Amino acid sequence: MLAGLVQSMRPLQWTKNLFIYAGLIFSEHVFDMPLLGTTSLAFAIFCLLTGGIYIVNDVVDIPADSLHPAKKTRPIASGRIPRGTAIIAGILCLAIALVCSFALSREFGLVALIYALLMLLYSLFLKEMVILDVLIISTGFILRVVAGAVLIGVTISSWLLICTIFLSLFLALGKRRYELALVQPGAEGLRPVLHHYSRSFLDQLIAVTAASTLLSYALYTVSESTVEKFGSQNLEFTIPFVVYGVFRYLYLIYVRMEGGNPGRDLFMDRALLVDVILWVAVVLAILYRR
Repeated sequence: MLAGLVQSMRPLQWTKNLFIYAGLIFSEHVFDMPLLGTTSLAFAIFCLLTGGIYIVNDVVDIPADSLHPAKKTRPIASGRIPRGTAIIAGILCLAIALVCSFALSREFGLVALIYALLMLLYSLFLKEMVILDVLIISTGFILRVVAGAVLIGVTISSWLLICTIFLSLFLALGKRRYELALVQPGAEGLRPVLHHYSRSFLDQLIAVTAASTLLSYALYTVSESTVEKFGSQNLEFTIPFVVYGVFRYLYLIYVRMEGGNPGRDLFMDRALLVDVILWVAVVLAILYRR
């Protein structure tokens, strides 16, 4: 049962919580051990928080997941974990995570609370509202970035937030397209919101957000404020890694028919994983060359 609960917390999805480190990295404090330790603790708290939300979401989705070709094998949907046990576990995870969040910082706790409430509302009914569903997912990524920034008392660039918005929308729309392609025609009831989407509509939105992600990141690297802040124009040399990463993910969506789980895709696709590691390494080398 414990293994089933951990599986229901979806550890592979915890990679999304790495966005908490954005403020630390781009404020040039990544080698400040106290701040790195504090941010790492915040990362662990968010993993527990998101894990609790995933459990609650699986409880809410039992009727739909039990009919889904892939999700019906999940511990909660399959009945391996009783519904009551799952509810208690989810509430405990959320409660412990929020208490720890406020213990770490009042501001961080408030952001974590807002995130939890928003994601719970998403699990209950917002995920069935077309377009708003992917915007809520995107907001979750932004709140992670904000949480990491307020925790260490730094200001996040508006450009970086814009990049986060478009990247998260790109990933969320890719997930919706994967879900739509997975179900048979007329089976949109497995996730009612899919009834309001079509492949052509999602393809247009994915194209827009992919282009916006690339353009916003490119503009961020060459903007006067960025060059002045870091004292270098060399961030522009990281653009090819971002271009390759976006193109590679488009390949996963349209050629390999993946994209349903960004966390899993990152670890399972070696080329994408190497690209992300190289991007991080080059960014660190540029920002911390002094």
